[in-house]
Amino acid sequence: MKRALLAIALLVLALPRAASSYPVYFKEQYYRLFHTHYIQYPDDSIENIYWLERAQKADFANPLYALARIETEREWERYRYLFNMHLELKLIEQHLRLGSKYDKRVAYFYNAPWKDQNLESLALAETAYRAALAYWPAAVEWARKAQDLRFVHLEEVQAWSDEAARIESGELDYDRIIASELDRVARVRAEFEAMDFTY
Repeated sequence: MKRALLAIALLVLALPRAASSYPVYFKEQYYRLFHTHYIQYPDDSIENIYWLERAQKADFANPLYALARIETEREWERYRYLFNMHLELKLIEQHLRLGSKYDKRVAYFYNAPWKDQNLESLALAETAYRAALAYWPAAVEWARKAQDLRFVHLEEVQAWSDEAARIESGELDYDRIIASELDRVARVRAEFEAMDFTY
């Protein structure tokens, strides 16, 4: 009986070491913590924003541990530009996703009894959209730098290269997209403010 208890105690003491975590220091490690769900709740977006912002501030891992195969200094340079641009774009997407959870796209007349709550929700959506807009200039700048090295090919992050090309061509313009969303939010807010609840 004593031996069995001793064996269980030793097993319990050994478990935390077997299940211990590893430290996170580098951009690539933080980026791997970013994830999306089929149904993404506001808390999920906030968590992703946290990891992506930590990735922004972190250093790059050694090129041996990059998310693409790096063999030359030019490839390493382009990889860093593309990675930073991609982080900025993901931060924009997460803020837009967060804002969309609070956005009231239409001010239906039957929502008049909850006018104040709808106005609060619109304020949260607007805050998230404006926060997303703050990342756009940096994304454009990183994309420009990456496109200066467009003939350096990194197969594993080709999607990031495509994002940079779409930014350069104007096909991807979050400045325009977010401005449109903010204009619509202002119109919906004005419609809610004009509502008078009398049935």
